[in-house]
Amino acid sequence: MSDSASYLAYVASVPRLRAAAGALLRDDQGRVLVVHPVYKDEWDIPGGIVEAGESPVSALLRELQEELGIAPPVGQLACVDWVPPAPPWDAGLMFVFNAGVLTDSQIAALRLQPEELDEYVFAPPADLDKLLPPGLARRMTAAILAADAGQTAYLEDGLIRLLP
Repeated sequence: MSDSASYLAYVASVPRLRAAAGALLRDDQGRVLVVHPVYKDEWDIPGGIVEAGESPVSALLRELQEELGIAPPVGQLACVDWVPPAPPWDAGLMFVFNAGVLTDSQIAALRLQPEELDEYVFAPPADLDKLLPPGLARRMTAAILAADAGQTAYLEDGLIRLLP
């Protein structure tokens, strides 16, 4: 086997990770925008899967436009969360970007894509663990703390991982 064929075989053997990008969007009372997808029982945050060749920010901007009809400025990365495999899903990297505070007029302009979302609410941060799946609730709590401190958190399964 040639060096080039060996290299291509090696590249083909390297694990791939799924990735998704979500938005931390709040109202002027500090409540967090959560959405209800039509295809699952749990609430989620605005955003979605990063498609092949797409950056996390590009994926988030695309999803916000498609799902909610908005294009808020996406700010600093609030957190990145490594999520362990949970069949049928492989492990993944989940990015949450601070997309700021929506004004009353921006909230009034929200247009849910009916094929994807059927409802949204602005939830107090203390209530996120009642609405969101546990890992996502932990991720969003960490994202809020990091965003409010002007920092980026590194998480593993929604838990802050302190690096030496």
